[in-house]
Amino acid sequence: MSDVTAINQLVKKYNELRNEIKKVIVGQDETVEQVLISVFSGGHALLIGVPGLAKTLLVHTVADALGLNFKRIQFTPDLMPSDILGSELLDENRQFKFIKGPIFSNIILADEINRTPPKTQAALLEAMQEKSVTISGHSYLLDKPYFVLATQNPIEQEGTYPLPEAQLDRFMFAINLDYPSFSEEVAIVKTTTIGSMPIINPLFSSKEIIFYQELIQKIPVADNVIEYAVTLVGKTRPKSSEAPELVKKYIDWGAGPRASQNLILGAKTYAALHGKFSPDIEDVQKVAVGILRHRLIKNYKAEAEGLSIEDIIKNLF
Repeated sequence: MSDVTAINQLVKKYNELRNEIKKVIVGQDETVEQVLISVFSGGHALLIGVPGLAKTLLVHTVADALGLNFKRIQFTPDLMPSDILGSELLDENRQFKFIKGPIFSNIILADEINRTPPKTQAALLEAMQEKSVTISGHSYLLDKPYFVLATQNPIEQEGTYPLPEAQLDRFMFAINLDYPSFSEEVAIVKTTTIGSMPIINPLFSSKEIIFYQELIQKIPVADNVIEYAVTLVGKTRPKSSEAPELVKKYIDWGAGPRASQNLILGAKTYAALHGKFSPDIEDVQKVAVGILRHRLIKNYKAEAEGLSIEDIIKNLF
């Protein structure tokens, strides 16, 4: 199959996938799109929102529609690294036997990741980065494709351990979830109180997703688009000569090189899912807010003046 045919097939299957997810998830189109861009880019996503906004249902539905295995880990203050990675036990022959933890799956929902201490957060984030787990000197490869969707409640809530910036950087997207509109909430109540849930048909297999991930990696990108992405990230760094006054005044810390890589990967995936064979500057802008949002740190002036990170990012375009 030629790459052009494969892209056209991906667009068709992506639209079918969106329709399949809409059977269960009402609204949240942008959230679903960013989660799917993360999956096809081989990245991970962080969902930020208050409880009850269907974060768990969303990832469960996406896993079913993609035909992948799904495991949910509820993070609590007493969760230990071995609870998620697995541990070694003595079997009946007095040999150590490795029992795999819930991290060995295609899609992991790390629920309320900011409720567990840094030691356990670090164990998950290492697995995300390396796509393997080391227990007692033995390395175990994780299944492919591998995608972590972590959720966290907004930081203001009590009893949380905020993720350090270096670990936030491992997430390709940070997606803010808002409350549904009135009409969406009416639709949610109607569909969830009738006692039956629609059946989600799997539209992909693991092999197909890996094939499309590799196809997207091969998409060519013009130099001016790469330079635009790198310049955009450079503008977020207050000490850079390219930084505008707005950034120097309101931002303490900008995005690193991983942001530039993710912008190009995200733009490639966005372009491919919309039937384009090479991304342009508009595609970079479409994914920029979700990719840069968690990588910039505002200062107290921005907080005092009520300026959001999203406003600052959009001013850089």
